[in-house]
Amino acid sequence: MATTLTSARTGKPPGPAPARRARRNGSGAAAVLMAPFFGLLVAVFLIPVGIAVWLSFFGADRPGLGIGPERTVFVGLRSYAAVLTDPTFLGSVGTVALYCVIYIPLMVVCGLALALLLDSGAVRLRAVAQLGLFLPHAVPGIIAGIIWLYLYTPGISPIIALFAKGDITLDFLGVHAVLPSIVNIAVWSNLGYNVVIFYAALKAIPPEIIEASVVDGAGGVRTAVQVKAPLVRSAIVMVAMFTLIAALQLFTEPMLLSQSTPMIGSRYTPSMYIFDAAFTRNNYGLAAAASVILLICTIALSYGVTRWTNRTGEETAR
Repeated sequence: MATTLTSARTGKPPGPAPARRARRNGSGAAAVLMAPFFGLLVAVFLIPVGIAVWLSFFGADRPGLGIGPERTVFVGLRSYAAVLTDPTFLGSVGTVALYCVIYIPLMVVCGLALALLLDSGAVRLRAVAQLGLFLPHAVPGIIAGIIWLYLYTPGISPIIALFAKGDITLDFLGVHAVLPSIVNIAVWSNLGYNVVIFYAALKAIPPEIIEASVVDGAGGVRTAVQVKAPLVRSAIVMVAMFTLIAALQLFTEPMLLSQSTPMIGSRYTPSMYIFDAAFTRNNYGLAAAASVILLICTIALSYGVTRWTNRTGEETAR
């Protein structure tokens, strides 16, 4: 009765007010929790991208007959045209495309196969096996590159010396083997990380589904291929996308190997092209334009992979 009288005096229903307060409190808590993420997003992504876009529209030029100090002038899209018509940049894009064709399937297929093997229980000392697979990922990329550079370099490599005793000549840094050698370094460094992601996804599969497949007469291989693998499809898509993004930024491995082979030039990959333009040729506008082009390609390919996988998933569900 008191509640009715109070509501009549205020003219407001008693129910919605607490609900509105709860929504406001929930929105405030979400804003506080998301603030660090958006702060980092602005600081380490949006601001650098904005600066790169700004720099890409400017370039160094000399006044008059080319006599006098250089000055920074607005050049519009000239840097983008220079990048897109540069044969060395287009060649670096082709190199990375071939690298992705080799590297991404290896990372996805081998990582999933090893995770399925660990999940099957066929591997003894599972914790030791997981540690052994993940340990190379803990090695910094520069250190891993130096280790493999030692193993690839003729004259100091114990692997090459061992095969030479059997009259087998290996040239890991030759024209036909240098790209597979780079792929080998990347796979050795990053495969264990993907195995951990796949293994965690496999552990989240309800055991009832696996038991039902066993009751239906499915063997270990069939269960792994036809039951477990489709259920971790989201993890496969995530690994493929992260691997694609990392592959497009290939830099550390070829930069280190370029010290020992002429097959890797200073503009071997787009990232090396950007580094060379900025710190060797001091053309920051060209480097910024190439960076923006690489960013656009990365976003477009990631979006394409997402749309294609979502469409494939919908068709499979139907």
